[in-house]
Order: sequence, then C-alpha cells, then structure tokens
Amino acid sequence: MRAVRITRTGGPDVLDLVDAPIPSPGPGQVLVRHAAIGVNFIDTYHRSGLYPVKLPSGLGMEAAGTVEAIGEGVDRFAPGDQVVYASGPIGAYAEYNAVPADRAVKIPPGVTPDLAAAALLKGMTAEFLLRRCYPLQPGETVLVHAAAGGVGQILVQWAKAIGAVVIATAGGADKLARVKALGADHLIDYREQDVAAEVRRITSGAGVPVAYDSVGAATFEGTLGSLTRRGLFVSFGNASGPAPPVEPGRLSRMGSLYFTRPTLFDYVATTAELDASAAALFEVIASDAVRVEIGQTFPLGEVRRAHEALESRATVGASLLIP
Repeated sequence: MRAVRITRTGGPDVLDLVDAPIPSPGPGQVLVRHAAIGVNFIDTYHRSGLYPVKLPSGLGMEAAGTVEAIGEGVDRFAPGDQVVYASGPIGAYAEYNAVPADRAVKIPPGVTPDLAAAALLKGMTAEFLLRRCYPLQPGETVLVHAAAGGVGQILVQWAKAIGAVVIATAGGADKLARVKALGADHLIDYREQDVAAEVRRITSGAGVPVAYDSVGAATFEGTLGSLTRRGLFVSFGNASGPAPPVEPGRLSRMGSLYFTRPTLFDYVATTAELDASAAALFEVIASDAVRVEIGQTFPLGEVRRAHEALESRATVGASLLIP
C-alpha cells in the first residue's frame, strides 16, 4: 500500500510517500481500507515535533472507509461495515490502517465516508468544547476564533443551535462572509481589528463568559482581554504557534479568570464517551443544524501541498486526502 512516513521532524518536506506492507489486524483491531482521510492541525504538530512522536512514524489520526478484516475478539464490527475513527493510532495517511475496534465508530446511514472523515475529529472537538468543557447555555455570548476553519465552522453553527450569541473572528473579507452565512451574530477581522476592544464594544463592556481559541500565540492577548469576570479561556490549538505561559496572578488580577488547555482525547477516553460524542455529532448533522464543509481535497501523493495549505491558512472548512 501507499503510506506517508516521517523519519525526522520539520516542515512539509519531511513527508515521504512510501510503499509499505498492508497491516494485519491484531487482537481487538479492525483493518480499514480508507476512502477518505482527514487532515488536521494536530497532524502538523506531530510532523513538526511540537507534539513528539517516536520516529520513524506514520501520520494522521482520522480516516473513514470499509472494514476489510477483523482481529481476534472483535464483535463491535464485521467485514464490510463502514467506519470512521479520529483518535488514533497515528497512521491514517495511508491506504489501509489497523485500528483498535473500540476507537472506531460505525458511519450512520446517509453519511458518506468523505463527510465522516471531514466531520468526526473536528465535530467531536466542537461537541466536547460546547457541551462538556464549558456547557454553553442559551443566551450566553461566546467568542470563536478562526471561525472559518474546520472546527470553527462547526462551533459557530452548533453554538447557534444551542441558542448562544456568537462573536466570530476570521482573517479577511471572504472568510468573514462565510462565517456570517453560518449564522454568526458579530464578526471581527483579527488581522485588522483589536479583538478585545471589539468584544467589549459588542458586549457593552462586559466581555464574554467563554472564548474558544485555536490560533494560539497571535490571538492570546486579545482572547484574554475579551473575558468577563470568572470567564473561561479555552485554548485548544496552536495554529500561529503555542500560546505563551500564563502567570496565575494575572488571571486573578483580570477578574478571577480560568484557563484550560484541553484535548479531545481526554474527553473520548472510553468507548462509551467516544460513542456518545460521535452520536451527538451525527445527530446535529442529521438535523441540518450543522453542515460540514469540505473545502478542499488532495490526492494522498500531494500530502505536502495539503500541509502547506493548512499552515498558511489558505484552507476553508475541512481538508481531505483521497487515497
């Protein structure tokens, strides 16, 4: 099979397409023949070394396809089932992958493998952020950074479905127009405007009770300055580089603020949590409350171009590799 491997960390040039043996499913595993592979920022963190992995390594956490074979003890799936996974193991950038059966979920009727691969990791991220990390309530106002991106688009729509008021940021008129079409109530161009000042203006000086920031270094100060008393700063990504350290006393001085750096994998740690999160996502997709945009697709052989596009913020919505 064709598979992407890295032998060192660095830029997109470290991504190599190689011939590799098709894996055999071990006990508790299923062999999945991929139809579509999700491209996510966490993949760039593994590639760059920001999140260390043991080298040499495959890459990619998310893919959808057909179960080709099952290992000993698997009764969750059968050959021929359509499945999607998004919480490992690393190695989704390939034509096949052997994954633990308890880390995959069945694709429901009406959902294509392309949509499943575009939606699961980003959608479950939005689910835990909105429903469990901070249980957003109707009428509350929320700040969503990078709202034209894959997770951002889902956050905006899902927050509106909950009944929240959404302040959304993006870079440039085209992306802001997309976000407005998703239902965002207020728009901020974080390249041109002072985010904190705009949030204070929109909220009549109060600030927001929660801010979701996947950008990192570039938006850190604006996010911190946008929070109301006892507000929660949810830092869940590093698109512009890691956010700086937070001195605890500063949180106190700015209004007894909270700061958290969550990861999806701690919110889908058990199979029951995984199934519940995926079910909630597929429910809002089925209801049309959330639409997942596949903004761009790349052949597996053009994986370097896919990473370049993602890191340059040239993408909109979800990105897929097609084996």
